[in-house]
Amino acid sequence: MRSRRLVISVAVIAATIGLAPGLAQAADPVAPGVSAPVVGPGKSAAPNLKTFKSPAERSVRKALPGGKTGAAAQQAAGNPDLAIVLNAASTSAHALDLETSVISADAALSISVDWGDGKKDESDAFGSTVLKSSHAYEKLGEYTITVTVTDPVNQAQVVNAFQVMTAGSDFVPYTPTRLLDTRNGTGAAQGKVAPYGSTRVKVGGNGAIPEGVTAVALNVTVTNPTSAGHITAFPEGTERPTTSNVNFEAGESVPNLVIVPVGKNGYVELANRGADAVDLIADVTGYFTRTEAAGYTPMTPARFVDTREGLGTFRDSSPARRPSGPRSPGSAVFRRTSAPWP
Repeated sequence: MRSRRLVISVAVIAATIGLAPGLAQAADPVAPGVSAPVVGPGKSAAPNLKTFKSPAERSVRKALPGGKTGAAAQQAAGNPDLAIVLNAASTSAHALDLETSVISADAALSISVDWGDGKKDESDAFGSTVLKSSHAYEKLGEYTITVTVTDPVNQAQVVNAFQVMTAGSDFVPYTPTRLLDTRNGTGAAQGKVAPYGSTRVKVGGNGAIPEGVTAVALNVTVTNPTSAGHITAFPEGTERPTTSNVNFEAGESVPNLVIVPVGKNGYVELANRGADAVDLIADVTGYFTRTEAAGYTPMTPARFVDTREGLGTFRDSSPARRPSGPRSPGSAVFRRTSAPWP
């Protein structure tokens, strides 16, 4: 019986996306013939997360209740340079870190952070300070963070606010629909995809799929190959990853379920990394949008398991090399790296 080696590449992090069972029907992969760089999940995710900033110039000075108002208050109030600088960065689909830099004279201050979802954090400080805080939103979407710094002794108060958006997207199930079939010209010109060539799949704005979707679940099938190779799916307009999504041999028809980010123009690109032309089929089973729900955070594709090299598990997939203990025949074991999971 022929032994096959197992390669697992991670292209996304998805939480509770509710994919229907049986949609993937993935065949056993074969060696893709290309080595991918070993990238930790923390480093992979970082470039895709969002950052936000509101400078000191956006600080608005307000009069305290019962105090002077207008120009008289501006002249009479102490601590005239009181201001706030806000910086935020997404850390996961739902969460972000906030850095509040307060510019102030030496004075007792009270600081209030309104996260825009009905929740607040209160703290005290003295003079110029940097306050770091974190928050996780229950629902995905856009929120206005408002920070208020009050100096009661000097009758001074400033407010700075900015809008942030969670990095995650919501998965929306979609009735399985064929978006691409190069055999008959569905979604692209009829004809096989050339060796080391590629074809595009229109996702955003195609049928009932809205514009602006962030990622899509595609069942990608390779059929009629005459030699071994692999297919890589990636958002159009970006650099092609070195990892594979569908691996095939001559004469095989191989499907695999792929979750891949969608390019800014609404397309996903499928690259044929084989020496001969192949037919490609792509069926959509769902998509991601920036609305409420579980959440999805993309990351740069990174290889976690490769039994050819012993990456993430024991080298070789033969039963003699597997660790002892109950396990299904032909399976491999992989474990998380020490890097933090976003």
